[in-house]
Formats: sequence, structure tokens, C-alpha cells
Amino acid sequence: MHTMWKGSISFGLVNIPIKLYAATEDKDIKLRTLHKKCHSPIQYEKTCPNCDEEVKQEEIVKGYEYVKGKYVVLTDEELKELKDEHEDKTVEIIDFVKMDDIDPIYFNRSYFIGPGENGGKAYGLLREALTKSEKIGIAEITIRSKQQLAMVRVYQNCIVMETVHYPDEVRNVKEVPSVPENVEVGEKELDTAIMLIDQLTTIFEPEKYKDDYRLALQELIERKVNQDEGKTPTEAAPRQNVVDLMSALQASIEKTKKPQTKAKPAKPKAKSAKAVGDDSPPKKAHTAGTTEKKTKTVRKKA
Repeated sequence: MHTMWKGSISFGLVNIPIKLYAATEDKDIKLRTLHKKCHSPIQYEKTCPNCDEEVKQEEIVKGYEYVKGKYVVLTDEELKELKDEHEDKTVEIIDFVKMDDIDPIYFNRSYFIGPGENGGKAYGLLREALTKSEKIGIAEITIRSKQQLAMVRVYQNCIVMETVHYPDEVRNVKEVPSVPENVEVGEKELDTAIMLIDQLTTIFEPEKYKDDYRLALQELIERKVNQDEGKTPTEAAPRQNVVDLMSALQASIEKTKKPQTKAKPAKPKAKSAKAVGDDSPPKKAHTAGTTEKKTKTVRKKA
């Protein structure tokens, strides 16, 4: 059995080292939510509706909504400081009362208490004293940063701690709607109801009570497993986020572009007509004959 808390029980000057163990467990069958199409488990991401983006763990802070839409933010440092101030590893018994004085509506959760190192004798003393006096101890304890009210009693041969609700945690019964104040009941009807109660009265044997729905659900699951009706999630292609996809597309475009070659400068074209606004006389086109005539003139002068 896993030890979930270590500390001590104290009443008066008596201090008993103890270990705490969960006395109950949730037997509910946990069902996962799957996608009907491929039978993959559904994931729930933390998103901000205002920023329309997924929120990382390091971006999350704690806050208290004191009026609608307004919050006070509590830092991790403030919460840790508050926790250190109020966390005490002691189950301090402050009163002893009779069990019948506590209505079961206050009960919350049960824990087995075992003795710690060298605490066997003191543990036995407290157990015997509670049994002989037919009393239970009212104590305070802090578990997982939450201060709780508790009662310490004997269950079979073990000391048990029951966490109980504080009075302001139990809602006012007067707020329950449509509860009749006074109803006239016929004597014959009342006698018949009491007779029925007497016929059904027995000794409490918890072993005979079973969770029929849970057992039936478990049987259904086992039957489907034995009939090989298990489903395996369909393999899907790995997802790419939008940024990576756009980068890949842009890189593909750049890769497919042909390298640009340097263009040779274009040769100037001979003007066949007088340009607009040009008043100079038109130049004669150089022909082969003209060139030959100029050559002869140069030789003659030489």
C-alpha cells in the first residue's frame, strides 16, 4: 500500500509518528473518447479563445474570478509562500466528541493511519483509548495544500482518519426547492410504512452490496475483447503545421526556378528614317562602293 503522507498525530503533549494510506479507491471503469472514423483517442488542447492560439504550459497562470470577467492573478511564488506558512505535517486533535454527534453529510474521504518509525506503542495507546472512551478525535490536517477538518476513529484494528467538510462547505438545506414543511400522514399509512421498514431491517453486511452496472460493463468489455473486437487506430500521415508547410512550398518554388543567364547587350539597329525632332541632314548609308572610292582617294594623296 502506497504511503501518501508522513507526519504525526498530536493530542496534548502526546506525539505519534504516523503514515497515511488511502483507504478507498475509485472502481469506476474509465472510458476513453475516440474518433469514430479512425478510433484514435481525442486530444483536448489548451487554447485561448481571445488570442485564438494554443497556450503552452509556461504561459499559464492562476487567477480568481472575483466578479464576472474580472480576475486577480496569483503568482507561483505567492502560492508557494502561502503554502509554506500553512502546511503542517501534524494531525492535531483539538477535541474529542461522540460519533453520533456528527451527521454523515460532513463525511468526505477515508484514510488508514499506520504507525511510523518507533510509533507502535503510542499508536496502540491511542487506539485503545479511543475504543474504551467510545469517542472520536476532531483534528485539522493539511493535505496537498488544502487544510481540512478530520475525525480520527478506530476501524476494526486500525486507526482511521475521515476528512470532513467544514460547515460553510455544506449547503443550506433550506435552499432545496419544493420541500414540504408539514404533511398530514394517516396513521394506517404510517403503520404500514414502519412495518415495511421492520421487515427490511437487517445487519449491515457491506460485502453483499455490489455495483451491478460496473460489473455488467466490465463483463461486456471482456466479452468484446475475447471475441477479438478490439480496434487499432488507423495510421495517419504525420501532420505539418502551417508554417512548415508554407516554408516547404516556398523552397519548392525556389528550387524549380531556372537560373537566369546574363543577356548580351543588343546591337544598335540602323536608323532607316529620320528621327522625330532631328534637324540634321540624313546620313548616307555606307555601301561597298562608297568605301572603295574613299580608299582610292587616300592612296592618291599619299
